[in-house]
Amino acid sequence: MASGKNTAVISVIGKDKVGIIAKVSNLLADNNININDISQTILDDIFTMIMLVDLQQLQIEESDIKEKLNALGEDLGVTITIQHTDLFDKMHRI
Repeated sequence: MASGKNTAVISVIGKDKVGIIAKVSNLLADNNININDISQTILDDIFTMIMLVDLQQLQIEESDIKEKLNALGEDLGVTITIQHTDLFDKMHRI
């Protein structure tokens, strides 16, 4: 990922249920966050999703979107995390 882009990685992990993708996607769309790429799978009953998102049009504080994602995760019974790609890249370098 090119440095300087305002992008982030969102991960969602938890027990599978109807509506996880829709609710997360709606929250992102409501906050002008574009999904650039998405991968999801279900392992037994465990739902996992990784999204690469564009934060360039975000019109609220990034801490506020993190709080909204945390609250949604609690409502859905899943864990949702968001990290800037710059931080993500640095943390996962070998």
